[in-house]
Amino acid sequence: MLQQTVAATVKPYYAKFLASFPRIEDLAAAGVEEVCALWAGLGYYARARNLHKCAQAVAALGGFPADVAGLRALPGIGPYTARAVAAIAFNAPVLPVDGNVERVTARVFGIEAPLPRAKALLATTAERLMDDPAARAAPGDFAQALFDLGATICTPKSPDCRVCPWADACAARARGIAAELPRRAPKPPKPHRTGEVYALIDQQGEALLERNPPRGLLGGMLVLPSQPPVARAAWRPAGRVSHVFTHFTLELAVLVARCRHLPNQGERAPAATAPVPSVMRKALDAALGALKVQSHDD
Repeated sequence: MLQQTVAATVKPYYAKFLASFPRIEDLAAAGVEEVCALWAGLGYYARARNLHKCAQAVAALGGFPADVAGLRALPGIGPYTARAVAAIAFNAPVLPVDGNVERVTARVFGIEAPLPRAKALLATTAERLMDDPAARAAPGDFAQALFDLGATICTPKSPDCRVCPWADACAARARGIAAELPRRAPKPPKPHRTGEVYALIDQQGEALLERNPPRGLLGGMLVLPSQPPVARAAWRPAGRVSHVFTHFTLELAVLVARCRHLPNQGERAPAATAPVPSVMRKALDAALGALKVQSHDD
């Protein structure tokens, strides 16, 4: 959950997730729709699907592999996660490199090459930190200490070099450029996409939804139809909503209609609490807001 999402957002999701799946066998036995529903609002839903597949693989193995190669073979586990689990859970002498470790490494070694091109260089340079006998003796503690150093002292914009334990050895501090590193190449503008969604809501407040295919954008998630599910419904505009994805921005025109009974198709859930991704929650809220305004006008 912490990959691509900040800790403050994750905490309530994590608590609910653990309450629902206290053991990895529980997660493995659950349906992927149930897993994705508990993930709704966190985004990057491929993580939830991969987590489910990983749980099934670990349950079949009878436990987690203890080495990086074995962990990398599990679904959804990349180089960083494999190294983090190996170091922290199994005391393997490897270093997981996250954004905090990249930043500390760039500053300590004075690496001015910009990200993302410098990622490979920063990763190989960070490995040199593991040459220290104390680091190799307690790799899990060392990794977490580096995470904390980057999160609390060697911060992105205002590093507190006065209290940093590595201040005397920091090449960037010696050059007076600590706050400038790591440098980043300019990002190209994100493409802008548009579309429409249709919110058909019955008298009990339930909305008609569809489930996306397992792969692709919002894979396996409940979404509003992108075509009118009932052609003759009295569709009215409910405004536009926007959402920023990793590689593009999406703007949706929302149309809403009331009906006495939902058609016998798709899936249904209460419009106010449906387990839908963030962009669909925005669209449903816009639709409910438009219906409320309509009822006041009537």
